[in-house]
Amino acid sequence: MTEFINAIDKWLAQYPLLNENIKFFGILLLALSVYVVTRMICLKYVAKLVRKTSVDWDEIILNEGLLKRISCIPPILVLRQFIHLLPDALTSIGKILDSVVVLLILLIIGSLIDSVIRLIERIPRFRDRPVKGYIQIVKIIVYIFGGILIIGILTAKEIWTLITGLGALTAIIILIFKDTILSFVASLQISSYDLVKEGDWIEVPKYGADGDVIDIALHTVKVQNWDKTITVIPTYKLIEESFKNWRGMQETGGRRIARSIYIDLSSVKFLDDDLYERLSRINSLSEYLKNKKQEIDEYNNKHHVDVTVPVNGRRLTNLGTFRAYLKEYLKRREDLNTNLTFLVRHLSPGPTGLPIEIYVFAGTTRWADYEDIQSDIFDHIFAVVPHFELRIFQNPTGNDFKALAYGRKREEPETGKET
Repeated sequence: MTEFINAIDKWLAQYPLLNENIKFFGILLLALSVYVVTRMICLKYVAKLVRKTSVDWDEIILNEGLLKRISCIPPILVLRQFIHLLPDALTSIGKILDSVVVLLILLIIGSLIDSVIRLIERIPRFRDRPVKGYIQIVKIIVYIFGGILIIGILTAKEIWTLITGLGALTAIIILIFKDTILSFVASLQISSYDLVKEGDWIEVPKYGADGDVIDIALHTVKVQNWDKTITVIPTYKLIEESFKNWRGMQETGGRRIARSIYIDLSSVKFLDDDLYERLSRINSLSEYLKNKKQEIDEYNNKHHVDVTVPVNGRRLTNLGTFRAYLKEYLKRREDLNTNLTFLVRHLSPGPTGLPIEIYVFAGTTRWADYEDIQSDIFDHIFAVVPHFELRIFQNPTGNDFKALAYGRKREEPETGKET
């Protein structure tokens, strides 16, 4: 290539009277021809060759953007080689051309770094690590030195002189790159303590984020919310602010169900013979009631309790029997994980009644399946409560007041009084 260019240079030197404008357009035409040939070789033949290979890593590295940038360098080198033949007014663009070459090289290096990131993210070992942030630091450093080199070319100053001069601007540089420095430190902490990985479900209430992490970069963490919107959070904010990571739940394979029903306290009572007989016919309660009654009878006989008075000794209650039924019912469900925390408990009573909390874990972490399991459980609970002669607390509704009013009207003819 160099010999060809020298030959053309000697040939043009033999015609000193050749119009400078013709030289100018001739050089432009030569540069354009080189660009067309280079682009055709890069985008047609090289790309076609890459697609034919059995591996796909070469397609990631030699992507279309990289090949386009490479094809731009040869025509600029041609212009730079023949710049002395151009009119004096145009010879000063040599520095600009040199700067453009450096800029293209920087863009090529940036494209290669992006390709490396994509390749590393495909390796299972690094898939859950925020490697992208570290490599982007390298990319920023390359761009900074490239920018210094371009400034040195345009100002005709030594690069080391510029770098030395930057020392006096350290405070300004730190201020400009404050977020980058903070994000880099945050990335180190996130990686070291394994706080967040791609695919984790996180909640960051301050930023309205509630969904899966889809990207962890140097400056930002992208979260795809359940409504499919995207929330972008500065990386260092994850260290500064509190957030919830649901990865533990996902790895455990069970999702917590913690919901209460509120029992009307006025419906709690001791079991009488009739209710005991009816509840004994429930398969999951028959053994429990039999054993419990035997235990209570033995205790009362041992302590000579006067069982004619209900408050003496020990007795079965409809609420305690109801809790025992719930435990047995939940244990028999195959869609619950009984190896995790399993509770049916009282909470503190209040104006809305006595809360009976179901604290168990579904055997799946899929949202839709989890909601179906939870709904099925409480559908059943609401339906069986009346069988224990218990009532679920509920504030009076319009129908309650209407029934009360109708009840009074029916009493009016008997009393002969108006209300």
